[in-house]
Amino acid sequence: MTDWLEDQDEPHLADQRWPMAPIHLLARERWLWWEQLWSEVLMLAERYRVRPAKDWWENATHVEALAALAAWMARYDSGEWDDPPGKLALLYDLERVRELIRGRDPFDPERDRRAFCRFLIDAGCQPPPGGHAGNPNLSR
Repeated sequence: MTDWLEDQDEPHLADQRWPMAPIHLLARERWLWWEQLWSEVLMLAERYRVRPAKDWWENATHVEALAALAAWMARYDSGEWDDPPGKLALLYDLERVRELIRGRDPFDPERDRRAFCRFLIDAGCQPPPGGHAGNPNLSR
C-alpha cells in the first residue's frame, strides 16, 4: 500500500494498522487512505449491498461509517477476530449502516470517480507519481 512513499524505511505506517481517519497523515498517505476506502466501498457494495450516496466522501458521517465498517470486516476476514456472535452482530448492523449512508442519489463509481479525484486534490492530497490513481488524465 505504501510502496511509492519516499520514506518507506520509516517504521510508522508499514508497521501499524491503517488509521480509520486520514487526519494526521501526510498528503501522499492521505491519497492512499482515500483510495483504500474507495476500494473498500466498492467491496462493501458488492459483498453486502452497502451502497452509499453520491459524493459520500464529502459527508464526514458517511466516511466514518464506511471506514469503521470496512475495518470491522477486515478484522474478521483476516482472521484477527474469531468471534461468531460478533460477526453476526456486524451482519445485523448492516441495515442500520445502509440507512445511515443512504442518500437521494446513489453512488456510481464510474460516474463519480472524477469528482472523487477532484475532491482529493482540493483536500490537499498528493497523488502517486505519474498521475492520479485510477484516472491519470484527470485535469482541473
